[in-house]
Amino acid sequence: MSDLLTQSLRFADPRDLADLRTFATRAKTIDDGAIRLQASGSVLAAYVCVLRPRLLGEGTPTILGLRTVALAEPATVDVTVALAAVLDRLARAGEDDAELPLPPSTVAESWTGVGAPRTGWEPLGPLQDSELRRAAEAGIREVAGIVPAQPGALIVNNARAAVWGRALDASGLPAGAAFAALTLGFLADGEQMLYRAGRWFRLSSPRGHVLVRTGTGL
Repeated sequence: MSDLLTQSLRFADPRDLADLRTFATRAKTIDDGAIRLQASGSVLAAYVCVLRPRLLGEGTPTILGLRTVALAEPATVDVTVALAAVLDRLARAGEDDAELPLPPSTVAESWTGVGAPRTGWEPLGPLQDSELRRAAEAGIREVAGIVPAQPGALIVNNARAAVWGRALDASGLPAGAAFAALTLGFLADGEQMLYRAGRWFRLSSPRGHVLVRTGTGL
């Protein structure tokens, strides 16, 4: 539910609006779907879905990307809208604009009902960006080698489940987390901190967060 009085979000810095545009653009290249905009107070949390199971019982983990952005004015909003609609509004923004009008139409996405824990995260240690990049690039090549030129949905889903559902290290973190961090632009030359809470993993850095729920199904 969104606050019906909140028709737009005003950011603290125009560069934050530009960063959100980059985040949404990268997300759309992965899944031409939706973005969840959730604000309570002076911080906006923007969620996108990178990977998710699409067939009953398949092993693809649910992987979400998260960027948080400071707002200039407190807001109460929780809407899921089409990425294309948000990008359309962001494309119209000028260099000095710091306001995002909210699209009037919302969409329903099953992944928005999968909420990561807010507390109880246990630190597992750092993972180097370089290692995650290598794992992601290797996985991309492997998926490309498995999938034929004109694949059916079942073949694509099976390939993604096999590659991105595979454990990246001894912690059990799925390799799809590295794919998400790479494609969303969260990797640089530093490291990500890895956390776990039950079935959930979280990779965190100043550039953003990757949330992973293990197990089958949404």
